[in-house]
Amino acid sequence: MLIFLGAAVPWLEVIAVVPAGIVWGLTPFLVMVVAFMGNMLSVLVVIFGFDQLKRWYVRRREAKGKESSKGSRRAVVFFHKYGLAGLGLLGPLLIGTHIAAFIGMALGASKRAMSIWIGVGIAVWVAIFGITTALGFDFFTQSI
Repeated sequence: MLIFLGAAVPWLEVIAVVPAGIVWGLTPFLVMVVAFMGNMLSVLVVIFGFDQLKRWYVRRREAKGKESSKGSRRAVVFFHKYGLAGLGLLGPLLIGTHIAAFIGMALGASKRAMSIWIGVGIAVWVAIFGITTALGFDFFTQSI
């Protein structure tokens, strides 16, 4: 349950949760599946609740009189340079899945396309962090 919830939390996400779950001794495959589901479900809430979230975000920024954050500006530049596929694949690592999904939607991506690309990105990073942690952890525990 903690893996699922941790993966759903922005900035913690699968990059921290998958290695932590494997190091805690949980089954790597199960950790990877549960982390993917937790992160993907929370990102789908952002994507499909985007219209309401955008209205809230704009009101909040206007009330505080703030400009866009440095990370948001970087994400916009990244989106224009690499497109939706780049945002979906590299966004989880560079800016987080929730921010990547929000930026993609704000820049006009369809819900379906954003869901697919962010899902592929989450799956890729879950696999990379899960496999490398499992192999590295096994290497260190067997050689001691």
